[in-house]
Amino acid sequence: MILKRYQNEWIVLTAVVLMLFAFAYKQSQLASQKALMSDVTKTSEELKEVIAMQKIWADKKTAQHVNKLQTLAQPSKLKWSSKSKNVTALYKGLTPRELDKVVSKILTLPVEIKKLSVENKDVLYDVEFQCKW
Repeated sequence: MILKRYQNEWIVLTAVVLMLFAFAYKQSQLASQKALMSDVTKTSEELKEVIAMQKIWADKKTAQHVNKLQTLAQPSKLKWSSKSKNVTALYKGLTPRELDKVVSKILTLPVEIKKLSVENKDVLYDVEFQCKW
């Protein structure tokens, strides 16, 4: 009898509870969709960056740019070894100005730096550099 008496209220309560569940489900779906979209945009940005890097790395003039490192210091201060796409350079007795030129040039080259070691000996510097492209 009590059920018959409050039948309309029970129907309204059930409808409100169903609406709350539907609202919570909708919000969770929107949140997951936003997360998925952010992942997709992040992936597409990374893909664009990889494509841009491939263009830089595929440049045929990279070897010429690396060979310009030989002209930055006097030949007496440089020991140079080049094998296909690998270079090893050993600079000894560089002044701070020469060191700045060499390191700045190295860091702007589109190469994979295997080793870059700078040692301070009094006022002069020794630099060991290995790279590949």
